[in-house]
Amino acid sequence: MNKRADFTASLEQSAFWMPFTSNRQFKKAPRLLARAEGMYYWTPEGRQILDACAGLWCVNAGHCRPKIVQAIQRQAAQMDFAPTFQMGHPIAFEFAERLAAIAPERFKRVFFTNSGSESVDSALKIALAYHRARGEPGRFRLIGRERGYHGVNFGGMSVGGLGPNRKLFGPGVAGIDHLRHTHDIARNAFSRGQPAHGAELAEDLERLCTLHDPSTIAAVIVEPVPGSAGVLIPPVKYLERLREICTKHGILLIFDEVITGFGRLGKPFGSQRLGVMPDLFTIAKGMTSGTVPMGAVIVREDIYDAFMKGPDGIELFHGYTYSGHPLACAAGIGALDTYEEEGLLERAASLEKYWENALHALKGERNVIDIRNYGLMGAIELGPRAGAPGSRGYDALVKCFEAGVLIRYTADTLAFSPPLIVEKAQIERIFETVRKVLQALE
Repeated sequence: MNKRADFTASLEQSAFWMPFTSNRQFKKAPRLLARAEGMYYWTPEGRQILDACAGLWCVNAGHCRPKIVQAIQRQAAQMDFAPTFQMGHPIAFEFAERLAAIAPERFKRVFFTNSGSESVDSALKIALAYHRARGEPGRFRLIGRERGYHGVNFGGMSVGGLGPNRKLFGPGVAGIDHLRHTHDIARNAFSRGQPAHGAELAEDLERLCTLHDPSTIAAVIVEPVPGSAGVLIPPVKYLERLREICTKHGILLIFDEVITGFGRLGKPFGSQRLGVMPDLFTIAKGMTSGTVPMGAVIVREDIYDAFMKGPDGIELFHGYTYSGHPLACAAGIGALDTYEEEGLLERAASLEKYWENALHALKGERNVIDIRNYGLMGAIELGPRAGAPGSRGYDALVKCFEAGVLIRYTADTLAFSPPLIVEKAQIERIFETVRKVLQALE
């Protein structure tokens, strides 16, 4: 028995309970990654894998970039941990200033977390506490959207709209409702960029306001471009109308920018590309280019100020042991340096048309029922097999990996979001590999 077979056999009894994974299925035929650099992973056997999904939507600057690695190493040697409860350390303040400098105008306050899930729960709590601080404690309702993904903590799960993420865990947080999703293949299949139809779906918020009374609604949370649900591009004028309704009724609008932040759409943040400003937004993933777990909520100055008007004392009873962790802040500064020096926060804009054409060239391949794109995000939706939804998408994932390309799948949708350093030849390789896999799929 060779070393790989030995290791595969040992996985059967491994202590590692893998997240969002069919553990039994994986352990029968594991897909292991042992090393990474630039645009690539390598398996333990030395086989090169082109990363077409930036790890997990997060390695925006590419793998093992020198400035980020060196920043982490220096910080680990200088100071491994420092608390941010009633204490502080300089690098947390520096990183917050750097983030505020690239955020939209008026977004000048940064609350650190450790993940996108924590960022969402923090944003929801800030929204509720903000209304209480300004004298409207009756605003307790939170509105999410069907097919939205906002992490897996109880708040994010509750406002999220993906059934499998919710069904095992009971009712979740009280006072939640959901907008309808915007995915409409019948009218928008094979759209390039924002689809033309669907702006009227934002009016669903008015329906919920009528149902619940808008004075009870604290916030609406949406992803500018839902990623985990399969790259669902917002229809033209949809987000603008959502913004108008929130403003009309005094409801805070939260953008979940965990995926759309840090250059994915050709601007530092998705709101800047789409031209619609929320009241606060969440970030994570590309914040450190995936190297050290970290997240944040970025809020407008006036929201922060509302908390500062009371008597001296703790203004927000919320936070995490590792909020503003020194190593994470160092990684984030190294990532920002890399993004800025290489123009990566805008690079997606220069590649978007090439990306779009390469992706849409797969129209007409077997089982392809929709293709969609925005920035350096893309998706190919496949028709499901009768009685086995999701199996075609999973088989495509496995076959692409065997062919040397790492992709994402959700149900029968293949999703793509490469590191922002991707070159045109690598884009061609990604989609030629996918073409061959689609042609060979049962």
